[in-house]
Amino acid sequence: MSKQIQDAYIVAATRLPVARRNGMFANARPDDMLAHAIRSVVAQVPALDPARIGDVIVGCAIPEAEQGMNVARIGALLAGLPNTVPGITVNRFCASGLQAVADAANQIRLGLADVMIAAGTESMTAMSAIMGNKVAPNPVLFSDENIGIAYGMGLTAERVAQRWEISREAQDVFAAASHRKACDAIAGGHFKAEIAPFSVCDHVPDLVTGEVRQRARTPTDDEGARRDVSVDTLARLRPVFDAKGSVTAGNASQMSDGAGSVMLVSERVVKEHGLTPLARFAGYAVAGVAPEIMGVGPIVAIPKVLRRVGIGAQDLDWIELNEAFAAQALAVIKELGLDPSKINPLGGAIALGHPLGATGAIRTATLLHGLCRTGGKYGMVSMCVGTGMGAAGVFERL
Repeated sequence: MSKQIQDAYIVAATRLPVARRNGMFANARPDDMLAHAIRSVVAQVPALDPARIGDVIVGCAIPEAEQGMNVARIGALLAGLPNTVPGITVNRFCASGLQAVADAANQIRLGLADVMIAAGTESMTAMSAIMGNKVAPNPVLFSDENIGIAYGMGLTAERVAQRWEISREAQDVFAAASHRKACDAIAGGHFKAEIAPFSVCDHVPDLVTGEVRQRARTPTDDEGARRDVSVDTLARLRPVFDAKGSVTAGNASQMSDGAGSVMLVSERVVKEHGLTPLARFAGYAVAGVAPEIMGVGPIVAIPKVLRRVGIGAQDLDWIELNEAFAAQALAVIKELGLDPSKINPLGGAIALGHPLGATGAIRTATLLHGLCRTGGKYGMVSMCVGTGMGAAGVFERL
């Protein structure tokens, strides 16, 4: 006997402030960041018994070392969830956090669970190299027919800029706007509702006394956004990946540390506890493109999810399009004819940072709180994914 697909609702969403690599969370462990995000999202729904959580699904793009050993289960235990609550770590590179949200929603939609936690965590400080601590690619990747897989993401951004004719000036204008919007959002307190401040303790040597002093801090704001960034200052930066290229450190996303978490429940739980959902999970899609133009993955993922949901791009009120590079974000906007005014209203990864596997969960929190604050109906989180993929998730505010 077949069962009808049921809806999954997000009833809480939170995140830590995002830190620069080697910045304010340099001494914080990614499993501790994850535990804080989980504790914080559970605390937002005090009527719900944590023992009812069916699973904790966590995205992580480099699941090794401090964020290895199935960091989802470790984070759930550190968060104080009952031992009966399991955990699983998923990896779809930059879409890992959004994949976690989709997987959690599907558990509820299929009737396999009534309560789920979806999250993401990533410390790019803890990872000594962006590809992990032990880089061992298959030698076949360097053959002519597979060389696109071996391209660094910066080179793929250069390819995208050339193919879609995205100028250096356009990239710098986009990057400067990301910082301006992010700074305005921080000053206006627009992130306050979604951020769970995270306390860290630094050990600082006193060179006079020889003692090691402890310094406790509780950052409340994202660290990466800068008021002094302008098109003129960005224009002075040299290309990083191609001497004759246009991609610079200033028009690319920042390497960052962060974590985020959302709680999803079934309609039955909503009614049982009189909960007010932030939104309904409407749909998710992933799709592939050639690895050498990795950044345009959303070009195929976005239309796919919109068809599944049954709406058009014009129906979207808010779009969180991850700014891996200004070049790829502009190419996606250009190819799909997206409304620039709806893209990253509070700034994007160029200013706010991109902690890889955590970004999907973090940007989901930003989107949902943004829709609630502005009264928008449909919102989308989308990003390109390493090795040539794109992902997109749509949410409906009720």
